[in-house]
Amino acid sequence: AAGGTFLLNSTYGPEQVWDELPREAQQVILEKRLKFFVIDALKVAADTGMGGRINTIMQTCFFAISGVLPREEAIAKIKYSIEKTYGKKGKEVVERNFAAVDHTLAHMYEVKVPGGVTSKFGRPPMISDAAPDFVKKVTAVMLAGKGDLLPVSAFPPDGTWPLGTTQWEKRRIATEVPIWNPSVCIQCNKCALVCPHAAIRAKAYEPAALGGAPEAYRSVDYKAADLRGLKFTIQVAPEDCTGCNLCVSVCPAKDKSNPRRKAINMEAVAPVLDKEKRNYDFFLDIPEVDRSKITRVDVKGSQFFLPLFEYSGACAGCGETPYVKLVTQLYGDRALIANATGCSSIYGGNLPTTPYTTNRDGRGPAWCNSLFEDNAEFGLGFRLAIDKHAEQTRELVQMLAPQIGDELAGAILAADQSTEPGIVAQRARVIELRQKLAGVDKPEARRLILLADYLVKKSVWLFGGDGWAYDIGYGGLDHVLSQTRNINVLVLDTEVYSNTGGQASKSTPLGAAAKFAASGKAVHKKDLGLMAMSYGHVYVASIAMGAADNHTVKVIQEAESYDGPSLIIAYSHCIAHGYDLRYGMEQQTRAVESGIWPLYRYDPRLVATGKPPLVLDSKAPKIPVSEYTRNETRFRMVEKIDRDRFKQLGHAAQEHTSQRLALYQHMAQLTLPQPQPQAEPEAAPAGGGGNSSGAESE
Repeated sequence: AAGGTFLLNSTYGPEQVWDELPREAQQVILEKRLKFFVIDALKVAADTGMGGRINTIMQTCFFAISGVLPREEAIAKIKYSIEKTYGKKGKEVVERNFAAVDHTLAHMYEVKVPGGVTSKFGRPPMISDAAPDFVKKVTAVMLAGKGDLLPVSAFPPDGTWPLGTTQWEKRRIATEVPIWNPSVCIQCNKCALVCPHAAIRAKAYEPAALGGAPEAYRSVDYKAADLRGLKFTIQVAPEDCTGCNLCVSVCPAKDKSNPRRKAINMEAVAPVLDKEKRNYDFFLDIPEVDRSKITRVDVKGSQFFLPLFEYSGACAGCGETPYVKLVTQLYGDRALIANATGCSSIYGGNLPTTPYTTNRDGRGPAWCNSLFEDNAEFGLGFRLAIDKHAEQTRELVQMLAPQIGDELAGAILAADQSTEPGIVAQRARVIELRQKLAGVDKPEARRLILLADYLVKKSVWLFGGDGWAYDIGYGGLDHVLSQTRNINVLVLDTEVYSNTGGQASKSTPLGAAAKFAASGKAVHKKDLGLMAMSYGHVYVASIAMGAADNHTVKVIQEAESYDGPSLIIAYSHCIAHGYDLRYGMEQQTRAVESGIWPLYRYDPRLVATGKPPLVLDSKAPKIPVSEYTRNETRFRMVEKIDRDRFKQLGHAAQEHTSQRLALYQHMAQLTLPQPQPQAEPEAAPAGGGGNSSGAESE
């Protein structure tokens, strides 16, 4: 409205901010005769120990300049509200918020508005002109908040949505981004592994690819023997990074001359934005290394595979998305994903952009969201359909072997697809098969051409959180695990209903506060893994990337290679836990070291070797459970409500953890009896019948 007030959160002060506005913004301010105020809310938050939380600061600004209440009265009411809202979280939290209020009033400035437009630039386009037509005509309109103007005819009639559209949504929400220091880097690729948004990546490539590189582009010789002679680069996507700091937290390499500096360090984004944009564009154009040349698919090797899940809208520092991204790096070019409703469905398929994407060959995951209650059955449907199509396709290959050629048909049917080179070889055979059948005028040949891709192994995954797997969808999940179909389940366990507001689930641990368990959950966490082990034929594993990253990569590969149902339960730190997620991977380590989150693998294949099927991968606890829980507000806030109950729940949690570990340790020493071959029955005498007891008949 004319004569209104405009408040801007900006790193630019009152003397500089006007010239940093685009022409369109200046024009609106002038036309509406707006009062213009500016504050650097992030700096105020940092100075007062609030981290990146600016809600209290912006609320203070609103009441200070809106005139809704007299200023002093408004500030008093804000502080009263703070005490009421955050009192349960402790005096320190309340005092930090009070300090933020006082600091805000001293660092909010009114901007003197000139008499005319002075800016030398306009608003950049919503979407790059290099984007596909659909993105420019549909996605861009939705990103501009004008999706209601789109006619129904603008949308795909079959309900499918293009992949890889998050690459065009440049949010630029980070004030600091990680910058690589090649001279310190040990090339471990841990930073790329933990990045929740695939915004920092590693690449090994031929030296010739550096032709035409930007002046500021960084590269070094690759150090290990497996890809000797190649160049190596770690590069950030400055417009897609969320500034979560996880990459810096996990970096093990330190500058000897300045131990506070690592191989990855956060720097202010404004001075480096344009330079790093050019670097990242160049980086993306460099071809990925041949997947078949990666001989060790561990943390380091896996990060040379292109992530087919990128730039999602998940929370900064999300603990779920690194697992999702890793699965797409390993199997995304042939994966079908059934995703239960929850956080993973929101950041996985929320319009208007889609983070699942394709590689240079146009291959990527097929993804679809289903409901809380039926996602497991929905994913089982994927598997049943794939298996039936593959069965039909193999029958057609046998039927058309004379036209295909016996040698090619035999190679297709006997193909070993357990390795990356095996998959590549089978895809080449499928291309050759289609070429040989192109001129065959038979309905069977046309159908085989249509179904030939089913000759390549498909990887079926069920994704969902603990609300799905432990609670609302458990009946369906249990049914699917009771079958013997080759299906992989990834449970992204945040131990709470994160997406719907922080309600307690059956995964919420003893003593943690959540909605419907405000005074601390009184019962132990459901042991989903132990329940699945009871079937005996299910591969079951518990992982925590922050505590054991190579274990995580190994488990995902073991689960996918298992010809039957597999269940992976992945520790996923979350904003609902109540701490700065830059320390998420460190907190995962504490969870494992306390024993509250044991790492294990239950592999039915080990029975045939005479070994116990359960392997307990984590060591004996090094720290008490309390050292883990005290780092999270969800546990500490119980102490503010009832100190005695807090102590009681803490003792119970420690006791339960010890009992659970003792049970696992016992199971890890048990060798299941192997089935004994049955003796062949003796043949009955010629011409006569015998009875089973061998007694003579009267």
